[in-house]
Amino acid sequence: MPSGMVFVLVAALLWGTTGTAAAMAPGVGPLAIGAAAMGLGGLLQAAASSRVMAIHRGALTAQWRTVMLSAGAVAVFPLAFYSSMRLAGVAAGTVVSIGSAPPAAAVIERIVDHQPLSRRWAVGTTFGVSGVLALALATDPGRSGAATTTAAAHPVLGIALGLLAGFTYALYSWGAARTMRRGLPSRPVMGAVFGLGGLLLLPVLALTGAPIITSGSHLAVVAYLAIVPMFLGYVLFGRGLATVTASTATTVSLLEPAAATLIAVMVLREHLPSMGWLGLGLLFASLVITATSSRPAATSPLVNRQIVVPGRAMCVTPNADVEPA
Repeated sequence: MPSGMVFVLVAALLWGTTGTAAAMAPGVGPLAIGAAAMGLGGLLQAAASSRVMAIHRGALTAQWRTVMLSAGAVAVFPLAFYSSMRLAGVAAGTVVSIGSAPPAAAVIERIVDHQPLSRRWAVGTTFGVSGVLALALATDPGRSGAATTTAAAHPVLGIALGLLAGFTYALYSWGAARTMRRGLPSRPVMGAVFGLGGLLLLPVLALTGAPIITSGSHLAVVAYLAIVPMFLGYVLFGRGLATVTASTATTVSLLEPAAATLIAVMVLREHLPSMGWLGLGLLFASLVITATSSRPAATSPLVNRQIVVPGRAMCVTPNADVEPA
């Protein structure tokens, strides 16, 4: 398995814990959870990448439209994602949100970048989306935990928000990958995209985040979400996007709903009937097919050119964080 896919795979496993962790802070609304987790995690990304962002500021500024579009998608994604999980249940909200991302990423790549898609990718994605659908249909509100029981009142809204989350996930994955393809390493790109997204989420956090500070357990949940799945997970995801396409990365990340479902079953005691186990099998089959058919992402002609910024010269490659020469 290519190293880029391994990075995405580990990131997906970390993201699979977000739904269960969020369910452990029932007193905090989904907008507050989303804004705090992605917002603080994004600001951590920017802080950790500040040095390389300063080195590559000229190249980042040259691609400001793509960076800002991706940052906007980063800001919308957690609000839609956590709201979907709160309304449709941990398992269903996750599978709809993440399961809709690979087709969305493929459409974006096809329309904007004219990127061809292999038959094996199509087969792997079909298996994955079928697995997502099986898991969604297997959700049983009457025998699930509290998070899923809430979904019975607003299932359509939860699914709609899940589709919005899937589209914005595909959009910022595509935008980050596109910026890297044009000659930037992963750290400054992810720092800029998620740092700006984090800034956009701060007003939402200020308006909705009061319940977070009322409980030590709430603070612990938010700290975990910001540091582990959001900061560390997206560091790994960025490394993966440097070498695989957004459509491949989003397909591999279908492991997230599988992990989320297993955790929801074991920790939240959500019920998973036989169709759900079939869905898990299809998701793992999708992972195997995609892993054996992945192609390297195309790089821009800008890669390996000497790019000059004030007082510095560097040779830019897509897979390394380049230090001044």
